[in-house]
This record gives sequence, C-alpha cells and structure tokens, in this order.
Amino acid sequence: MTKVTAYTLCLALLLLVSSCKKEETNLMVDDEKYHLALPNNMPAWVDDVDNPLTKSGVALGRLLFYDKRLSGNNQLSCASCHQPQLAFSDGVALNDTGVSKQQLHRHTPTIFNLLWANSGLFWDGGSTNLESQAFGPLTSSDEMAQNLYELEAELKAVPKYRELFEKAFNNGITSANVVKALAQFQRTLISAGSRYDKFKRNEGITLSEMELQGLKLVEEKCKSCHQGELFTDNKFHNNGIDISFSDDVEGIYQGRFRVTFNPQDLGAFKTPTLRNIMLTAPYMHDGRFKTIDEVLGHYSSGIKPSATVDKHLFQNNGTLGIPLTTTEKVAIKAFLNTLTDQELINNKTVSDPNG
Repeated sequence: MTKVTAYTLCLALLLLVSSCKKEETNLMVDDEKYHLALPNNMPAWVDDVDNPLTKSGVALGRLLFYDKRLSGNNQLSCASCHQPQLAFSDGVALNDTGVSKQQLHRHTPTIFNLLWANSGLFWDGGSTNLESQAFGPLTSSDEMAQNLYELEAELKAVPKYRELFEKAFNNGITSANVVKALAQFQRTLISAGSRYDKFKRNEGITLSEMELQGLKLVEEKCKSCHQGELFTDNKFHNNGIDISFSDDVEGIYQGRFRVTFNPQDLGAFKTPTLRNIMLTAPYMHDGRFKTIDEVLGHYSSGIKPSATVDKHLFQNNGTLGIPLTTTEKVAIKAFLNTLTDQELINNKTVSDPNG
C-alpha cells in the first residue's frame, strides 16, 4: 500500500470512528466511573460524553497499549514508539521501526496531558479526538499496518480480552472499542508531578535563583505559544523553521494548511508542551533539532521569513527573532529541567501491566 493510499484509508477510518462515537453513547456495562484526581494547579477538565472514563475501559486500554497484537506483524505495540521512560516519546527524529521499515515523515509526539487537547491531534490537527487518532498508526502501512478485521479476530481468540471487552463495552470486541479503550487509557497519562509543580503547589520544593530566572524568561518570551500550566496553547503556529512548504506526500510539509486549506495556516504546526522537554529530544515536527541549545538558537537567531510566520516572533522594530543572551539561555534550560516529571515516567499504574 502506498503512503498516499494509507492516508486516504486513514481519513475514511477517522470519519467512521467519529460516527461510531456519536451513535454509541451508552458504553458502560456495570462499571464504576474512573476517578481522575488532578492537582489543583492543573486546568479543569470535562469527561468525554461519548467515551467516559471507566475503570474497566482504562484497564483494557492500558493492556492494549502495550500489546504487540495491535500490529500486523505482532512485533510492535503503541509503547514501541511512545516509551514511558522518554515521557511517551521515542528518542529519534523520524522513526523507521514500523512494519514497512520506511522512515516516517514526522517526529513522534508525546501523548501525555492529551486530556486537554481539544483543538486537534497530530502535528497538523488532522484528527479531532484520541479515538479517531488511534486509527492512523494502527492502519498505516508504515507504522503498525494492522488489518482491523484480523485484529478483531485475534482479540476474540483471547478469553481474557473477550471478558474485558464485554465488561467495558455493550457490544464487546470491535475495532471502534479498541480505539475507545486506548483513548481512555491515554487520557489518564497526566504529567503534573515535576519539581515545578511541587513548587507551584507549595509542597516543600524550592527553585534556585537560576531556575526562577528561567521561569520568568519563559513567561516573558515564550508564553504566546507555551501557555499556562500545560505549557502549550494546543494551537498551530508557523515558527519559522522553513521558508517554503512543499506539497509532496499529500502536503505533509504544509502543516495545518493541509487540513484547513486556509492560506494563513501554511507551515503552521501544533505547539508541543514544554513539560518533560528534556526527555523528548529531538525537537520540532520533523525532529531536526537534536538539542535544546539548537532550539534556543533557532528562536534567537535562526527564524526564517515567510508570509505566515507567527507575529509573536517579530520584535517591535520588525526584526525576526527572540533576543536571548547566553546567560538567559542557561537560565531557561535550568527551568526546563524542573519540568521533568519523574513521577510520570516511573508511574507503575501506567507502565506495561505484563512486566
């Protein structure tokens, strides 16, 4: 299957699961609601009406997330590219471990704090929710390359899965319920236990003078995109890493434009969170920057001009770039280290249940 055909198939599946979500609203079967306890510095959240969190749904999603049966060759799981120790990223620029062994065109994003991702998923926002998003990697020939009918048959052959699906959903094992379970589990991947969080909540943690200076600099120079306690606005911006945007591979290099066809979205990609950023190198939608130093160098002196570059990257005199001294870069890096969440990456309740 060509990459173009795979993308077309993915779009059809996205429409299918969106329809499924609307039709099947009564999904719980004799189950207790999952209580998601969030620290007081995190934003409020609203449970998904069509796919509410349940104890059995989350537990099933966790099991599926680490199960290699979800790939066509039974050698890859979701966790193969979303590794807990790397804050659910994969540590490479462009992954080539998929079934086809072909290098992907985009960097694997992190998947924590997606409970609040309500403006679209993937780097271009091409998926509207976690349920539809999951069909992309599941069926892509360059990723998990799974035939959904075969997946259902494989899962139905496992007594434990038959029991778990029947407990979590009214209609048992279906591909739509597979992605619903995965979505429930992913919504419980919350990063809010870093040193910064404990400092913010007055939990006995202090930040150094350098770290506090870095916090102030991030608030002054980065908050137009990296906002609030999530450290992202979950929106799309052209951050000046390219001058032109090829329409090759169905416009994958054109960013948000390939979804909206709005000329103002050309070259705009989703703002990643700064949380756990020291664990999720390399950076940008194509993983081109290996280090935080390269990222800071880009924003201070490497921004490339184009018609849609974000307005916040211009100084008052019209010059492109965010002025940063060497000392300021050191302070910013010191603060970014405080956003590393050891509790998340060592959380046994979201790790592989089989080991």
